[in-house]
Amino acid sequence: MLTRIANWLTDDGQFSADLDLDSIRLADGRPAGRKLATALRAAGFTVDTRRRRIGRNGPGVVSLPYMYLGADDRAGPNYTQPAVNSYYTRNTPTFGDQ
Repeated sequence: MLTRIANWLTDDGQFSADLDLDSIRLADGRPAGRKLATALRAAGFTVDTRRRRIGRNGPGVVSLPYMYLGADDRAGPNYTQPAVNSYYTRNTPTFGDQ
């Protein structure tokens, strides 16, 4: 969805949303955390882990090294409301992506 959002923005468009990185997990259950935040920043998003916010100014073609696998609705509440854990697998690294 973030790749679509980046494409939908106009030159002066802004995107902002809540993002709880604790609820985004790798296929083995580990939090995606820092590596995901780094990938999002490299793709032109701002990530504020303390305030749990993600943002972007202006459009762009975005490619992220993750593929959605599904969600677990038994995650329990996050910091504001009932939540799910979303599971992703990391795509095969490309040259320079270690």
